[in-house]
Amino acid sequence: MKIVVLDGYTLNPGDISWEGMEAFGDLTVYDRTKAEDVAERIGDAEVVYTNKTPITKETLDACPNVKFIGVLATGYNIVDTAAAKEKGIPVSNIPTYGTAAVSQFAIGLLLELCHHIGEHSDAVKAGEWTSNPDWCFWKYPLVELDGKTMGIIGFGRIGQDTGKIAQALGMKVLAYDSFPKKELESETCHYADLDTVLGESDVIALHCPLFPDTEGIINKDTIAKMKDGVMIINNSRGPLIVEQDLRDALDSGKVAGAAVDVVSTEPIQMDNPLIGAKNVIITPHISWAPKESRQRLMDIAVDNLKCYVDGKPQNVVNA
Repeated sequence: MKIVVLDGYTLNPGDISWEGMEAFGDLTVYDRTKAEDVAERIGDAEVVYTNKTPITKETLDACPNVKFIGVLATGYNIVDTAAAKEKGIPVSNIPTYGTAAVSQFAIGLLLELCHHIGEHSDAVKAGEWTSNPDWCFWKYPLVELDGKTMGIIGFGRIGQDTGKIAQALGMKVLAYDSFPKKELESETCHYADLDTVLGESDVIALHCPLFPDTEGIINKDTIAKMKDGVMIINNSRGPLIVEQDLRDALDSGKVAGAAVDVVSTEPIQMDNPLIGAKNVIITPHISWAPKESRQRLMDIAVDNLKCYVDGKPQNVVNA
């Protein structure tokens, strides 16, 4: 069996082994693949793995030997799943590999907004504490989270995990999700409609997938419904936010701070509205990337392949 990985760089900077996948056949791992080279590189392969490289209907028409597509990520909009279904090709994703890492990072972004630890450390190293006449100083307002409310838009596995950590910090959680699970509610965690989440939260964390009805869910109109001084966290998908609207709200002070690990176009372009906005933290889409979660991703990808070979494909998104 011939197996092709179109963009292995996303998973493997040198510390993750491909041995598990190699056990199933002739494996070729490309670092990156340009759109014009996709069909040629797939060739007569039966199994194709991708992360950010598009697999279109035209590619599938040109590569009739493809029998299985694996996505090395949770999101799968990079593949024309409808075209694959028409051809009887199962598309499997990796649904749960990064839950702990992404929720941990969301809280890390929030804590950085609350305490500006990096900037204060840099200030100390630059001599500002040494030259200060007092025994301490701070350059930004500091925020205590205990007793505040976190609104979580998208209360799946990652949203739930983020909510557990928030509650451990003494926060209350308001969750908005299309498929509420009432058994998750408690004294400090309740479901609410979107307007309630927007209006009552001190912090809003985005953990929903990118669908047509969630694209731009944070915009000038929804921001207007939020508390003055709200903080916004997004390490889900960049297009959930209308970035110019968030920039305007940050610069006006309506939003006290925002921390994002994802943006609308990645890598970020220097004309992105969030570049240079007040009180914004931007990190380069790394929530998912601890070695532990990448190894888990590889393990699930191999297991997906094994299940396909055994005639029982799992994690299929186009059944």
